[in-house]
Amino acid sequence: MNLIQSIVNSAAEIAVLRRDLHAHPELCFEEVRTAEVVASQLTQWGIPVHRGLGGTGVVGIVKAGSSPRAIALRADMDALPMQEFNTFDHASRNPGKMHACGHDGHTAMLLAAAQYLATERHFDGTVYLIFQPAEEGGGGAREMIKDGLFERFPVEAVFGMHNWPGSQVGKFAASSGPVMASSNEFKIVVRGKGGHAALPHNALDPVLVACQMVQAFQTIISRNKKPIDAGVISVTMIHAGEATNVIPDACELQGTVRTFTLEVLDMIEQRMRDIASHTAAAYGAQCEFEFVRNYPPTINASRETEFARRVMASIVGEDNVEQQEPTMGAEDFSYMLMAKPGCYSFLANGDGDHRALGHGGGPCMLHNPSYDFNDHLIPLGATYWVRLAEAWLMPNVGGGYDPYPSK
Repeated sequence: MNLIQSIVNSAAEIAVLRRDLHAHPELCFEEVRTAEVVASQLTQWGIPVHRGLGGTGVVGIVKAGSSPRAIALRADMDALPMQEFNTFDHASRNPGKMHACGHDGHTAMLLAAAQYLATERHFDGTVYLIFQPAEEGGGGAREMIKDGLFERFPVEAVFGMHNWPGSQVGKFAASSGPVMASSNEFKIVVRGKGGHAALPHNALDPVLVACQMVQAFQTIISRNKKPIDAGVISVTMIHAGEATNVIPDACELQGTVRTFTLEVLDMIEQRMRDIASHTAAAYGAQCEFEFVRNYPPTINASRETEFARRVMASIVGEDNVEQQEPTMGAEDFSYMLMAKPGCYSFLANGDGDHRALGHGGGPCMLHNPSYDFNDHLIPLGATYWVRLAEAWLMPNVGGGYDPYPSK
């Protein structure tokens, strides 16, 4: 691998910082300590800092030369509301909170890149370093944009990256088009008429009506959606009743819908509304339907993705730059890609062998209580960020530079 040696040399120091962040996880919009650590490090390296976008967001600014061109690099900072099983020294000290998705590592990799960029400045233009709060369900990217992120810090393109457990360290993956799905939630309350379970003819059973809805929803996937379009409807909660001999008055359904396009999402939401209301009406029941759209699909721009892949190949070789198979997981970097062209890529985190003694009994997978970020990725991820920014903002070429030269 063609790593930047000075980043390799400082990786151990950055790893200590990463483990400190891991030991002090903070949930969405609560990243006060984390933001202070980030801002303090950037300031120490002579990088101007703007704070407060999206509540606890931090933006560092590294300038070189005279070009007005600019690129943005983003890392997320928040943790998950879950208990950590690991017992090694840097395990979470905040009960019920854990860096189980590697955002501590994402922050560390971007900090390592920031240190090098501020020291060397082998580019012509501006690199905006976006440390984003509240990716895990809070929509921090959306909130930073609402607060004027791209108006205050105008860029040509924005790039993000996520670690990916289960793949061999030294590999990247990036693909154009949809790479992560939209995330949406629904809640349906079916209201019938309660009664004695031995006398169902005197009641109106909402559980029966709800079960008919659950079955019918899957016909949307199999009969209303084009087979080549991806979509998932999962009813994950059914709540009703308090006693075995009582037909309840109401039954509540909750679940999630995932799609790669807004067109498919629009269709699914409308069909679910129709099925819910008409099924309830057919049985004489009442229905309350709520559909909440959380994150839109994450869709990579083709030119920026190809550019990123070429940078990756220059570091690890073309054979180690794979196509990313789309996943039905969601990511709020999607909001940034709706505002600016860019690429969201993936960096292999290994199979868990990097974990020290004291890790939990489970696998080293995302959102698992035994997860830990692989510190060996710090110099690799930071090198990618640096080379990406330097390639995009090549010096001595001015505003006419084409970042997409033909092969």
